[in-house]
Amino acid sequence: MTDQHGDATCAICALHANAPRLALDEVWRNDRWLLRHHPQPAPLTGWCLLDVRRHCSGPVDFDETEAREWGVVVQRASTLVRDISGCDRVYAIAFGEGARHLHLHLIPRCADDQRTTAWSVADLYRNVESGRAAAASVERVKEWLFRARLMAASKLC
Repeated sequence: MTDQHGDATCAICALHANAPRLALDEVWRNDRWLLRHHPQPAPLTGWCLLDVRRHCSGPVDFDETEAREWGVVVQRASTLVRDISGCDRVYAIAFGEGARHLHLHLIPRCADDQRTTAWSVADLYRNVESGRAAAASVERVKEWLFRARLMAASKLC
């Protein structure tokens, strides 16, 4: 495990250090957690990532405070995604192979959108990433972010 200042080779740590870039997608942060919208091209409006701020691969490496807060912050961030997106549920997925820094994907699941059913959401992700499917509208993501930032103060603090 690295120190609290990050890992120079970690893409998530580099993003956290890039304030102008991060400001485009950030919804909320505190000392230990950061909630951000998926950067463009975003697979779906409301697809968010909840990052641990300290370089940490996942729950196995949490300190005591992170471990105590994890369930509460995931629940509150998921509620925010659901309430702003109007979705039926929120998938929470983390693999940690692309970047070995915990970033939990919080994905809006809408019953009337077959692209968001179970593993279809992974196909959507890959198709948007490769250009085979259209990304979420930049304008809709900006509107979502505006609403989420307003609501985050009461939902996540």
